[in-house]
This record gives sequence, C-alpha cells and structure tokens, in this order.
Amino acid sequence: MELEITRISKAYEVRALNEQDILQVYNMCCKNELYYQYCPPFVTTESIKADMTALPPGVTLNNKYYIGFYDSDNLIAVMDLILGYPDKNTAYIGFFMTGISVQNKGVGSEIISELRRFVSDNGFTNIQLCWVQNNPQAEHFWHKNGFMETGKIYNMDDYYVVEAQIDIITNKQ
Repeated sequence: MELEITRISKAYEVRALNEQDILQVYNMCCKNELYYQYCPPFVTTESIKADMTALPPGVTLNNKYYIGFYDSDNLIAVMDLILGYPDKNTAYIGFFMTGISVQNKGVGSEIISELRRFVSDNGFTNIQLCWVQNNPQAEHFWHKNGFMETGKIYNMDDYYVVEAQIDIITNKQ
C-alpha cells in the first residue's frame, strides 16, 4: 500500500527515514532516557537500523513507514507506522517518540490528531499500538489521545506491553 506520507501533517514536514538518518534519530531518541528505563535496552544506532526494517508476521515493507517529523530542519518526532496490520482496517503504531525539546507542548498530540485524520482519509477505521505496562507517562499520553486498552497484555521478555486502540470514523464512503 503506497500512501503520500508527506500529507500526514500540515504542521510539520514528514518524510521517510533511511540509513542516512540513523544518527539524527539516535541523537533525538537517546535524550529520552525515561522511555528506555521502561523499555530496555537503551537505543543504539544498530537498534534503529534494525527497527527501520523490522516487520510483524505477514507484513511486507510496502506497508511500513518509518517516518520523521521535522520543524524546519529539526527532527522532532519519529514514528514506525504499519498500515493494514493486524488487519486490513487498522493502522499500527509500532513506535512513536517526540524529542525532549517538544515534549509537554502538545506536539505529540497534534501529530497523533493529524495521523487520525490521515489514516481515516485513507480508509482505515482504527489505530492500534502498545505501551509498556506501568509507564505512567505513556499511559497518560495515549489515554489523553483517546486510546483505550483492549485487554491484551504481551510479555516482551524484559517488560510487558499493554495493547490499546482507538476507533476512528472513516471519511470514505
């Protein structure tokens, strides 16, 4: 499924990230130490490279978008978005992080709001994700943005994750 990801946001420049961007992604992510306290191991350039192509079962790279959100030339957020997973009506956020400099300023919520509109405009009816269990910041952020637990919890060896979802109204008839 090929979508114009540049249209996700009206507020920020959005583009696909690639291996040339790994150091920039690392420099943004490594400052968010609190995230990695809940979700080890700590980020490395190798883990970012692996994440850029990591796929759940039954998904191809055609459905995966590892994207950056830019304010001018500043990378302010990274998202791993998989379309049509775990079912054809769902957009899945595998990873989402905003830079420390823009946290608690509404930027993350603005991006998620724009993403909701974008995936709805493209025929998806819900967005799903997981957050690390007992991470109060993540839980608060996703609840604030309308995501609710599905009741499923998964063991990731070093931690547990809580599955959550938001149903969105599709604008396509």
